[in-house]
Amino acid sequence: MKIEQFEDKGLAHFSYAILSECAREIVLIDPARDPQPYYDFAQAHEARIVAVIETHPHADFVSSHLEIAQTTGAVIRVSQLVGADYPHQPFDEGDSFTSGKLTFRALNTPGHSPDSLSIVLSHEGQDVAVFTGDTLFIGDVGRPDLREKAGNLTARREELARQLYHSLHTKLMPLADAVLVYPAHGAGSLCGKALSGASSSTIGDEKFGNPMLRKMSEAGFVRELLQDQPFIPKYFGYDVALNKAGTPAYAPGVQQVPRLAAGAALRPGAVLVDARHEAEFKQGHAEGALNLQQGGKFETWLGSIVGPEEQFYLVAPDEATREDLIRKAAKIGYEARCVGALVGTPGTDATLPLLEVAQFRQHPAQYTIVDIRSVTEHRDEPLFAGSLSIPLPELRERASEIPADKPVVVHCAGGYRSAAGSSIVAAALPDATVFDLGEAVKSFF
Repeated sequence: MKIEQFEDKGLAHFSYAILSECAREIVLIDPARDPQPYYDFAQAHEARIVAVIETHPHADFVSSHLEIAQTTGAVIRVSQLVGADYPHQPFDEGDSFTSGKLTFRALNTPGHSPDSLSIVLSHEGQDVAVFTGDTLFIGDVGRPDLREKAGNLTARREELARQLYHSLHTKLMPLADAVLVYPAHGAGSLCGKALSGASSSTIGDEKFGNPMLRKMSEAGFVRELLQDQPFIPKYFGYDVALNKAGTPAYAPGVQQVPRLAAGAALRPGAVLVDARHEAEFKQGHAEGALNLQQGGKFETWLGSIVGPEEQFYLVAPDEATREDLIRKAAKIGYEARCVGALVGTPGTDATLPLLEVAQFRQHPAQYTIVDIRSVTEHRDEPLFAGSLSIPLPELRERASEIPADKPVVVHCAGGYRSAAGSSIVAAALPDATVFDLGEAVKSFF
């Protein structure tokens, strides 16, 4: 037996290939959008992929389960509660299947979603691992507020939080302490609020060290779980629907995005996402462009700022970055919303001035200060008295709330978000003078 963990650092996503060495068969759990790494694993081990299990319809990425099944003939197994639109075999509590000496059995563990599964892996009758999806993380548990308006089954967050309490205490914690815990996400995922940086654990270690598994009442658990959950990106409901339906093949989707010359005519109304470095962007960019820099969390911020109902262009500094941006957009199913990707900005008439930090430090009252960190960051680590709190994911919709009678200074915690935020404010308030505090904000901590 071999358990291979695949990590997508940008989305803090873990997927798994479980190899039955005697049968030369592979079972995949929660595969990412690009199926090629799983094909490579199968080829390297001279094995075939026979099953793909989805622990639930994911909100933060789109899965390749349908493409893999169509390519390899593998059976997709998923809870019947998903109401999946693709060919599949229902897989719910009481169901199991074998591959060589391995047995996979389903546990219905609702809470993160009404249709969440955990998968227990046994070897010759001995439980060795549990794949917990977004139910149990390392050091945390799944958030219960993503399925109030999305999916085949919806439920209020309070009800899902209660279900999660019972899933943890009656389904997962009774497993043997030595059973390995393999979650679908790690630190940095928006599917929880305090995930550990570790990639695996054991049931015993989680019972000892996970604060959400300590002894507490159901009411106390619900209250603590619902407090201070992170924002819900715009694309999450869209991805739930895509995963329920089954996402189109990855490589053709990436190739279908038009590659445009910098001088190409752009359709009106589409969002222009300029991923160049903020210094280059500030020196000259197309009017109304949003500066969402290429980086480790690009896809999350793309889907948080640009809604799935919108069309957008991607602007990159070079061809390699352009291809990378398209692939990242495809990880959340946004390649279908991208109407073109180009190298080099289509315009340089718009600029953003540089802030005189010393002047700002001496006379902050002469500026309107906009804090685009999360509400929790603004509350727990206030930087400037009287600053206006508008989190970045809400900024496009709420920029009109910002007074324009004084110069506007936008800040976050390190500079990445404020580059995007200042470009959004500048586009929304063309008559205002907008500054990005950028990395200089670190000197105020």
